[in-house]
Amino acid sequence: DITGPSQAKIFGLTERLVGTPQGVSPGETRTGIKIISMQLLLDDPKKPTIWRGPIINNLIRQLYLDTNWGDLHYLLIDLPPGTSDAPLTVFQSLPLTGVVVVTTPQDLAKLIVTKSVNMAKSLNVQILGLIENMAYIVCDHCGEKMEIFGRPKGEQMANEIDAPYIGAVPIDPKIAELSDNGMIED
Repeated sequence: DITGPSQAKIFGLTERLVGTPQGVSPGETRTGIKIISMQLLLDDPKKPTIWRGPIINNLIRQLYLDTNWGDLHYLLIDLPPGTSDAPLTVFQSLPLTGVVVVTTPQDLAKLIVTKSVNMAKSLNVQILGLIENMAYIVCDHCGEKMEIFGRPKGEQMANEIDAPYIGAVPIDPKIAELSDNGMIED
């Protein structure tokens, strides 16, 4: 979470992180998820982080190498969409098992995701699977499944990029509410 407050916000973390001789200790959620976010390192959390590519590249490496993660089962890195410096740095400098691609039903998202997938493949990063986010919403009153961004295309896209289709995630207003209140684990 290099430039945004997303991870800290949705998990309800506000305490500033501190460095130790072993590295920065990540924030930890109430269920034990360890999180590193620039939001938790800034003196003023409302101040924007306006950085060019080389600074972001160094920061990504530093957050990976200089964080005292302890024992981990998995380390998930949330990358911005597209083929910018941040994904390129992660693909080239961190030991990855692979990438899970997230898309939405719109053709525009498909174009962006296809570029990301092609970048990963050209760098020999395995595509572990594809998830289609915001695929539909279920009406609270009648239970009707509405495809407000168009017919989901996740399975078709997974076939096109030769990756497993993991599934479709609906729009759920409860997720937005829990995220806004820092209670996403609920």
